[in-house]
Amino acid sequence: MSKLHDKRIIITGASKGLGAVVAQALADNGAKLVLIARSADKLEEVRLACKNPEQHVGLAVDLTQTEALAACVQKARDFLGGVDAVVHAAGGGLGFHDALLEPEKFQKLFALNLGSAAEINRLVVPEMKQRRSGNLVHVGSIASYEGVGSVGYNAVKAALAAYVRSLGRELAVHHVVATGILPGGFTAPDNAMRRLQASNPEAYKEFIETRLPRKIMGEASELIPMVLLLCSGEASMMAGCMVPIDAGEGRAYNTLS
Repeated sequence: MSKLHDKRIIITGASKGLGAVVAQALADNGAKLVLIARSADKLEEVRLACKNPEQHVGLAVDLTQTEALAACVQKARDFLGGVDAVVHAAGGGLGFHDALLEPEKFQKLFALNLGSAAEINRLVVPEMKQRRSGNLVHVGSIASYEGVGSVGYNAVKAALAAYVRSLGRELAVHHVVATGILPGGFTAPDNAMRRLQASNPEAYKEFIETRLPRKIMGEASELIPMVLLLCSGEASMMAGCMVPIDAGEGRAYNTLS
């Protein structure tokens, strides 16, 4: 997409999974990137795998530590000379499967899946409003309306979808587009589904047979065209929308998309 050339973009969760795949796709389209995740070593691997690696930088930070984000975002702004878009790919259930989670575990889930995105948005949106352009792309899950994951994961992804819907309405008048995707099952480097495939092949096979209508596991590459669109100036009508991309896996009629 030519309209992504020279776009200045922050990607969270960029050291693996969908974030790493998005980074390479955006780099292929000429974007300049700041890659954020906890592991400096893995970020460097992703950066070097991107086209024109000298145009990108990795910044290691724990996204659940809100205080550290301000300094990280300032470094990103200094490197890029401004921020045109953010892809919030960081998230996950942190292995918390108990239905009755302790408050501190819920807080960690919210901090990773929603709090970090909200704080980064708070820091970058003022300049976007002043410029009257910008894209905020959030990676959610069909768990936000299907209830197919753990209680904690379902709850925070539902909260993320509600946040994007609400924020999208507030920012639309400023021509800042808050939006995102709601993927179904897919594999990406070291993501949850890839780990399930390695650790429990039978459960992975059962997931495909019982949950996926086309009987094929999705791949991160299939999500990329929509993510690229949402990062571009062509996404003007997508404000507040979380787009399901699940190959028919979802069953709900009522969604927040």
